[in-house]
Amino acid sequence: MTDETAHDALRTTGRAAMREVLGDAYMAKRDASTTPLNQALRHLSEEFPYASLWTRDTLTRRERSMVTIGMLVALSQHHELRGHLVGAINNGCTEAEIAEVITHACAYAGFPAAIAAMRTAEEVLRDIRGG
Repeated sequence: MTDETAHDALRTTGRAAMREVLGDAYMAKRDASTTPLNQALRHLSEEFPYASLWTRDTLTRRERSMVTIGMLVALSQHHELRGHLVGAINNGCTEAEIAEVITHACAYAGFPAAIAAMRTAEEVLRDIRGG
């Protein structure tokens, strides 16, 4: 198997996992906004986290979603948090569990990060509920 074939296989696996976690709408928007400038980075994000990590069976996808939310809160990465909140719902997390992860993060990431993340969660979850 050539390096290119191996990357293609990883990318196919990663895109499938990404679609299952983040949904069809996310993938359509991602594909429509892929450019020659960001293409290599996007391919790596499909190959590494999604093909190599999200497909492992030690943690469930639900558990991975909660861990990811906690890390994104700690890093104040609210743009990425938006997509992973949708992914958490897709992976079976409840709104109460999401709120608890964000609340728990305040002790380790700080109140400003947790409060801002909770605002983001409220917006995303309201949109998911349709209003």
